[in-house]
Amino acid sequence: MTKAPLIDEPKEGIGEPWILSRIRTIPDFPKPGIKFRDITTLLNDARGFRKAVDELVQPYVGVAIDKVAGIEARGFIVGGAVAHQLTSGFVPMRKKGKLPHATIGQSYDLEYGTDTLEIHEDAIAHGDLVLLVDDLLATGGTADAAVELIEKAGGKVVAACFVIDLPDLGGAQRLRDRGVDVISLCQYHGA
Repeated sequence: MTKAPLIDEPKEGIGEPWILSRIRTIPDFPKPGIKFRDITTLLNDARGFRKAVDELVQPYVGVAIDKVAGIEARGFIVGGAVAHQLTSGFVPMRKKGKLPHATIGQSYDLEYGTDTLEIHEDAIAHGDLVLLVDDLLATGGTADAAVELIEKAGGKVVAACFVIDLPDLGGAQRLRDRGVDVISLCQYHGA
């Protein structure tokens, strides 16, 4: 079996070389000056994907987690795998108008405008312990709205887990300031 090729120089980020070598950086996407951190290369590598899921699950083995909530769209992939490993239910958190049943939502600010996250109104029961999962944490606006929505539904957020954190953008601190524990598998400074 061959090893996955290095996609980025591991020195660019902070974290274990096994994960940094499986995350591709796309310069100037979606607009000039942005370095898009692409996890599709991690997902495509069976051993790397398995290790990432195992690392996200490990702190919560033995913790009574009722639901894992994954933020659209890559949070569905990672969160679904984490829910499976924890033997927990999975809650998809989608953009407004994408879910077929009655929903509750939470609006949040974007750079230019607002957006809304929704879940089915029966997705989280009062008192459910919920682990929030997504691929990347930047400013924390979407994750913060997800926490609000979980709490609005009656759940309690146990923690928030991410494959990648961009700490210079303040999202992890934003969540910690509201009392949410945050873990990530790697960090990239300078966004």
